[in-house]
Amino acid sequence: MSEDLIRALKGALDYSRVYRRQTFVIKLGGEVLADAEVLENVAMQVALLEALSVRVVLVHGGGAQSSELSRKLGLEPELVAGRRVTTPEVLEVAKMVYAGQLNVDVLSALRAQQVRAVGLSGVDGGLLTAARRPPVQLQDDEGRRRTVDFGEVGDVESTDVSVLKTLLDAGYVPVVASLAADAGGRTLNINADTVAEALASALQADKLIFLTASPGLLREPEDPSSLVAFATPAELEPLLDGGSIAGGMRPKIEACIRAVRQGVRRTHVIDGRTGDSLLIELFTGRGCGTMIVNRREMEDYTSKELPRNGTHG
Repeated sequence: MSEDLIRALKGALDYSRVYRRQTFVIKLGGEVLADAEVLENVAMQVALLEALSVRVVLVHGGGAQSSELSRKLGLEPELVAGRRVTTPEVLEVAKMVYAGQLNVDVLSALRAQQVRAVGLSGVDGGLLTAARRPPVQLQDDEGRRRTVDFGEVGDVESTDVSVLKTLLDAGYVPVVASLAADAGGRTLNINADTVAEALASALQADKLIFLTASPGLLREPEDPSSLVAFATPAELEPLLDGGSIAGGMRPKIEACIRAVRQGVRRTHVIDGRTGDSLLIELFTGRGCGTMIVNRREMEDYTSKELPRNGTHG
C-alpha cells in the first residue's frame, strides 16, 4: 500500500466518522445517466458511502433522455428557464423514461455494486403530493418576461417521507423518479431538482448534492476558472436577479437556496461525469464544485476545516 494511499485513508477517517448515519440526498442529472461508465462510477461511490453507514437517497429525472425519445416520436421539446413544458403526450414519455428505463438502469448499476436499492417515484406511498402549476410569469433565458403554461407539470404541495425512512432504516437505498400525483391521483411531471430539494428538506438531510454536467456554478458560463466554490444564499441572490444564473443551473441553485433555508446543512453542485468527484467533494478539503450553506454554517465550517481552494468541503 502506497504512502499516498495511507495518507488519503487517514485524511478521510475524520469525515467518515462525521458522516456515519447522516442522510445524503443525491440528485443524478441526465448526463450522468446517459453514460454507462459514468453511472457505474457513481454507483461505486454510492456503494462506498453505504459501506460507511451513510443513509443515501437518490433522485433522478432524465431530461436529455426524455427529449431524445420525444423527438423520435415527433414531439419537439420545449424548455423555459431550465424547466420543461409538459404536454399530455410528453408526460407519457416522461412516465416511460423516468419511472421505467432510467430507474431500472440506476437500480441495475447499484446491484452490480452489491447495493440493495429500491426504485419508486413520488407517486409511491404518497411520497409527494403535487398540484398542477397554473400559468406563471417569469423571465426566460433571453431575459424576457413572459407568461408560460408548463402543462402537466406539478409543484410539490406536501411530502410524506415515511416510505423513505422505512427503506433507509432497513438498509436500502431508495431511487426516486421525478413524478408525483395530486390528491385525485393525476400524475404530474416534477422538476427533479425540486424533488431532491423537497425530499432533502423533509428528511432534514445533512447534505443535498447535485451531480451535473457542470463543474459547479460558474460566474461566467464558458470560463471554468470562474467557479464559485463557496457561497451563501445572500451572495447568490444578486446573480439570480441579474440573470447570470440561467438554463438548467438556475433551478439547481434555487433548490439549494430553498433547502439551506429549510434546514439542510450543506448543499453541493458538482460534475458527476468526473471520476470520483463525489468522493473528492465529500472527503477532501479542496472539494471540486460549489458548496452553498447559510451564513452560520459557513462560519462554523471555516472555523473547523481547511477551506477548499481557499474557500471550501
